[in-house]
Amino acid sequence: MAERKNFNTPKVLRTNMAFPQAVIAGDFIFVSGTTGIDTATGTIAENDFEAQALQAFKNVQTIIEEAGSSVDKIVRTTIYMVAGCDSDFKMINKVYSNFFGEQAPARSAPQVMPFPGNILVSVECIAMV
Repeated sequence: MAERKNFNTPKVLRTNMAFPQAVIAGDFIFVSGTTGIDTATGTIAENDFEAQALQAFKNVQTIIEEAGSSVDKIVRTTIYMVAGCDSDFKMINKVYSNFFGEQAPARSAPQVMPFPGNILVSVECIAMV
């Protein structure tokens, strides 16, 4: 049976202590929903979808790297967006393309009910170790 362990890094602020930032199980890392909170300031860019999305991906990258993997080993993402309007999809496609390049992982991007604290986007992913 594959080993399973919870993983957290102090390099990314935890928004909820009820669940880990990631779970490492076997050869995979499952990253919990990660928001665009800037670890340096402890704040989120209010009503700035692009800034929040970019910071969320940076936070995912930090978690993945601290867990012993890398962005190029991400195989699946889910991007939860509050608005889900055309301009947000265009913006998330731009951020996604810039972040992953030509080897982008599989993705879905459902629209969700509002998150607390002016959070507009949350990113989760699955990566290979």
